[in-house]
Amino acid sequence: MNKTIKKLIPLSVLFSALVSTSASAFETSKLEKVIKGEQRTAKYAERDQYRHPQQTLEFFGIKDDMTVVEISPGGGWYTEILAPYLRDNGTYIAAGFNPQSEVEYYSRNAKAFAEKLKSNPAVYDKTQVTIMEPPSMLDIAKAGSADMVVSFRNTHGWHRRGHSEAVYGAIFKALKPGGIFGVVQHRAGAKVPADTSGKLGYLKQADVIAIAEKAGFKLVATSEINANPKDTKDHPDGVWALPPGYRHGDKDKQKYMAIGESDRMTLKFVKPNKS
Repeated sequence: MNKTIKKLIPLSVLFSALVSTSASAFETSKLEKVIKGEQRTAKYAERDQYRHPQQTLEFFGIKDDMTVVEISPGGGWYTEILAPYLRDNGTYIAAGFNPQSEVEYYSRNAKAFAEKLKSNPAVYDKTQVTIMEPPSMLDIAKAGSADMVVSFRNTHGWHRRGHSEAVYGAIFKALKPGGIFGVVQHRAGAKVPADTSGKLGYLKQADVIAIAEKAGFKLVATSEINANPKDTKDHPDGVWALPPGYRHGDKDKQKYMAIGESDRMTLKFVKPNKS
């Protein structure tokens, strides 16, 4: 009897490991398939070499049955990946600009994003849209409802306007205990002044971590997935001089093309479980 039990225990452990490995492989396969899908804009897909969507989302620990909120989806670069990936088993919430905003840039982009969703209902019909326009409109999702919130290259804008703490607080509120907050942000050099404003797009990694920890988050891990050691970070107009923006047009374009997109930090935070 005891010998039988001893034999069964290792087999059960092995079976559990195989199931876990199989599930992980399925998630990777599905995500990879979506990233290679026809729903993606060709110019967006060309930037995968700099933005590394599969590695980034896997680092954050995304699963297709999660409720995931993307903050400020912009033109929908990550929407084209997250919406179809989460469509059948999870929920994708795009917390974007206010279409009624008095700021023309915000209203124009919100309307363009809405048109994008309408253009392909087979992909975007289940996408939920909320409004995030700090400091007053911060209800990005029902409190404690999100498994994950992701923010890609947004924090400098909030920081420049004095809204970063309020936004990070709203993200903390939206997440379930144990929920993940994934951040990708243009990274300033370690020796820049401590009061980096973000006006050139770059922020110090230590400063972003401090903002998140002040909101209640705990840093889980950092990654160099989106690092770019070629980025000297001393360009006129900051990150916007680099691709894909090329703010200076043809002037020094070859130089900026050789550098590539900005050096970026990739941070994974967790909302601690209630004690």
